[in-house]
Amino acid sequence: MPLKPDNRSFLRRYSDRGIAFRIFLTCWLIFTLHFATNTVREIYPALSLGDHLSFDVSEYNGLHQDIFEIPGRGSFINNNPGASLIGAVPYWLLRPLTDRIVDRVNAARAGDPTPNKVEYDTIYPLAQEFLQKARERNLDVKLGLAAGVMQAFAMAPISALGAVAMFWIFLSLTGDRRVSILLSLLYAFATPIFFRTAQLNQNALVADFALFAFVLLWRPIRSRNAASKPFYLLAGLCTGWTVVLDYSGLVAVAALCGYAFAIWLAAPAGERKFGDLGRFGLGIALCAVVLMAYQWSSFGNPILPAQSYMPPANFTELGYRGFSFPQADLLLETAFGLRYGLFTSAPILLAVFLVPLWLKKTGRLLERREIVFVLSLTVLFFVFCSANQYGRMQFNTGVRHIVPVVPFVFLLAANVLLRLPVIAASMIGVIGTYWSWCLAMYRDVEQGFGIFESIRHITLEGFKLPWLTTLERMGFVSSQSVIPLFLLSGVLIWLLWTLGANRKNVELSWK
Repeated sequence: MPLKPDNRSFLRRYSDRGIAFRIFLTCWLIFTLHFATNTVREIYPALSLGDHLSFDVSEYNGLHQDIFEIPGRGSFINNNPGASLIGAVPYWLLRPLTDRIVDRVNAARAGDPTPNKVEYDTIYPLAQEFLQKARERNLDVKLGLAAGVMQAFAMAPISALGAVAMFWIFLSLTGDRRVSILLSLLYAFATPIFFRTAQLNQNALVADFALFAFVLLWRPIRSRNAASKPFYLLAGLCTGWTVVLDYSGLVAVAALCGYAFAIWLAAPAGERKFGDLGRFGLGIALCAVVLMAYQWSSFGNPILPAQSYMPPANFTELGYRGFSFPQADLLLETAFGLRYGLFTSAPILLAVFLVPLWLKKTGRLLERREIVFVLSLTVLFFVFCSANQYGRMQFNTGVRHIVPVVPFVFLLAANVLLRLPVIAASMIGVIGTYWSWCLAMYRDVEQGFGIFESIRHITLEGFKLPWLTTLERMGFVSSQSVIPLFLLSGVLIWLLWTLGANRKNVELSWK
């Protein structure tokens, strides 16, 4: 449906690329503002890469339960290195600044009679113990700065690019700029992408790279002057990188390989060349080489994953190192659990259950091929998560393992939302965004009623920012309102969307 200029006067001032750029900066700013200070395991190899160009994290032994030592080789984390490789780039670039800050803080502490004393207001003794160990090694400031740098300059912009991809998808499907903007922002802030982007996280990155690969193969918006073929090599690289990020990416690889083959078969006979599939496979193979090189250099074997070498832990006795046959209770918890369920974390995605009714109607936005891909990927990931017994440990981290399906479930849910009355769809969008925002601000799902505690605490106690809450608990700042920061961000976003439009060129395109 073509966009009509009579009720789109505000958007007439911008080109589609200008809108995409503003969506990117808006999401980047809001994601960064909600940075969480959690020092996750992927941060340690990123630090070692930035400091020593090594995956050996021996200097951080004892700081995280997912760090294990291999005698004669060093210490490593029990996961793939993809997120760490990404996080290491901004950390290395900003090391001159972060090192200077760390040196100044450590120098100032030299005259403190109790330099290693830590006071942290928390009910979790392990968090207190971690901070105490980090302070004793003069690593607490370094870890905090590194986590912030990796989130602000890796996680936030990559997830913002995911929102831009959603904008282009819906613009191609609806032709309506306003709808496309709103849906892209709903994807960014009404789904677990908001919650997981707050820290370096391989699951959210798997979602992003799987989405990028899907768009590169699908090409929902095609320029008349551009080549008609999908970007097979780049799509293959994005597909393969999902496994470098996490072995759950194998599910994405399987689904995207099937989709790439379907795209190839649908091409005209004269344009169908085996070299296209070869380029897609080459991209995946190059990423496999990266992963195998990491495993060989770290563990001495290019095939066996890190989980094969880690010491026994919770659930490692089940199946192969914690991966067993699918369990019905874990499947139910992954979907509707009070602490890490996908649909309890993002109720806006519940609209996907109306898809069977929607499929019976004409005028659906997605074609059958894309619907089959989305449903296949989603079902396979739920089965994978129900077999991965480590998923039961998400009770204190929130929704995580199933996050890679979020972009694709949202595509189906959005198609349903577009067919609801405007008032109903708007109410669902507002409630879903507030729900997700509360979870991103409060974050603690371990206590009480899990996810529902975030809505209760934020509604009754007021808005929070995770990084500011940590500083308050550590005694660096006194308790204060976050409203000024929200107002400042609102002003910046307003300026972003109201200034700098190239009116003349855009208005000419409307004539």
